Amino acid sequence: MRVRDLTNDEGRKLLSIVRRGSGSVVRWRRAQIVLWSAQRMDVPAIAQIAFTSEDRVRAVIHNFNDDGFDSLAPKYAGGRPPTFTLPQRREIKRVALSRPADHDLPFSTWSLSKLAEFLVAEGVIDDISHEGLRVLLREEGVSFQVIKTFKVSNDPDFEAKKNRVLELYEIADGTTPPGFGDPTVVICMDEFGPLNLQPHPGRQWAPVAAGKGDPAAPRRRRMRATYTRPHGVRHLLAGYDLSTDRLYGHVKVRKGRTEFLAFCRYLRSLHPPEVRIAIVLDNFSPHLSTKKDARVGEWAAANNVELAYVPFYGSWLNRIEAQFTALRYFALDGTDHPTHHEQSRMIRRYIAWRNRNAHDKALHDLVKRANVA
Repeated sequence: MRVRDLTNDEGRKLLSIVRRGSGSVVRWRRAQIVLWSAQRMDVPAIAQIAFTSEDRVRAVIHNFNDDGFDSLAPKYAGGRPPTFTLPQRREIKRVALSRPADHDLPFSTWSLSKLAEFLVAEGVIDDISHEGLRVLLREEGVSFQVIKTFKVSNDPDFEAKKNRVLELYEIADGTTPPGFGDPTVVICMDEFGPLNLQPHPGRQWAPVAAGKGDPAAPRRRRMRATYTRPHGVRHLLAGYDLSTDRLYGHVKVRKGRTEFLAFCRYLRSLHPPEVRIAIVLDNFSPHLSTKKDARVGEWAAANNVELAYVPFYGSWLNRIEAQFTALRYFALDGTDHPTHHEQSRMIRRYIAWRNRNAHDKALHDLVKRANVA
C-alpha cells in the first residue's frame, strides 16, 4: 500500500513541513509518514523507523489519499490547551533526563522534535508542540545544557578530607559549634594565575555600527593580538577569610614553597597567636611537607595552624575559587595591561574595593552562582 502520486508542489510542501519541525508533533509525524510512502517505502519499513504500528501508518496514508493536506492537521475541539497530569509530567521529565540509547534509539541526545515524537509514539501523551514541550520542561526544572567533563578523584582519603573541609565550613558559618581543638577561624587559600600580559576577553559598551563598509561609522574598541609574550608571568597568592569575609592577596614572581610560607605567615598575623586557624588548600607540591623539606608541617605545628587539604581533583571544595571568578569578571575581563605593575595594581585595587563592598549585589550574585561548597 502506498500514497497516491504526488505533484511536485505537494512534495515540496511535505518536505517543508518535515524540515521546519515546528508546530504540532502529530502534523509533523503524519507528513513524515506520507513523505516516506511517496519515496516508495513499504508499510512495515515505515512503521519500524517511525516507532509506530503498521495499522497507524495505513490509516495516515488512507486519510491523506482521501482528504489531502487537511488530514495532516489534528482535529481538536476548541478551548484551552490540554493540561498534563502529574504522572504525565513526571514521565516526560524522566524521559528527557534519560539518554536516547537507554531506549534503544540511535541518537546521542534528545532534541525537542525527537523527544516529542518519542513521547507521542510511546503513548505518554497524545500530542504536544515543541514550544509546549520546552515550556513544560522549563517548569519542571529541566533545560538544554552543555555537557561538561569532570575528573574523578583517585584520592583514597576522599571522604575523610571532604568531610573535614565541610565540617570546617560549618564551623565558620556558625551552624556547628567548634569541638575541642577545632579552629575557630577558617581561611581558604590558593594561587591564581599565571598572570600573563595578554588581552583578556570580555564585554564592554560600544556604539552600534551605523552601516557596514562605512569608514566613518563608529567602531567598537579593538584589542591587540599577542604572538610573543616576553615579559614573563606573575602569580597571585590569595586567601579568603571566612570569619571576616575579606580577601587578601600578594602578587609574586614565583609560587614556590618559600613564597607560600611567607604568605601563610601573613595570614597567621591577621589573628592573635592563641586563636587556632585552619587553612583550606589544595595538594600543590609547595603546600606539602616532604622528607627533604618539612618546613610547611613544622611551621603549622609551631603556629597553632591546621592545614586542611582538599582531595585530589577536588578544588571545587575550596571556596576561594568563587572569589577568583569574581576577580576575573570585575578586574581582568576586557583588559590589556602593558606591564605587570599596572596589572598587579589593578588586582590590588579590586581586592580593596571588594573588601569595602562585600555586600555589593552584583558581586554577591556572581559569587553565589560560582560557589558550590
